[in-house]
Amino acid sequence: MNLYEHTIIARQDTSPSELRQLTEKYSKIVEKNEGEVVKTENWGLLNLAFLIKKNKKGSYIHFKIKGKSKVVEELEKNESIDKKLLRYLTVKVKNFDLDTNYFSKKDDNEKFEKKEKNTN
Repeated sequence: MNLYEHTIIARQDTSPSELRQLTEKYSKIVEKNEGEVVKTENWGLLNLAFLIKKNKKGSYIHFKIKGKSKVVEELEKNESIDKKLLRYLTVKVKNFDLDTNYFSKKDDNEKFEKKEKNTN
């Protein structure tokens, strides 16, 4: 089994319920193709580096997937025709970093750091 990190960027006008539907849709595609979604992260609405299809921002959803290359092929085939998505990217990795949440808010990170200092 290969390990993949897969990120999709949805249009900025996508509602939270539509984002949940997108997450469920692509998770089911992974499961149908004998893959497993290890973790799903919603990174929220972030600024894009440049305009993509007249959008300045995009809603990012990140998947950590175990599966064969067939899973990625099927995902990307479906994503290329989805009008709600701006971009997608798949990266093959050697192992997952399941502990670190890189896109959590600063307040959450500060609280976590304070808790660590207090316990030491």
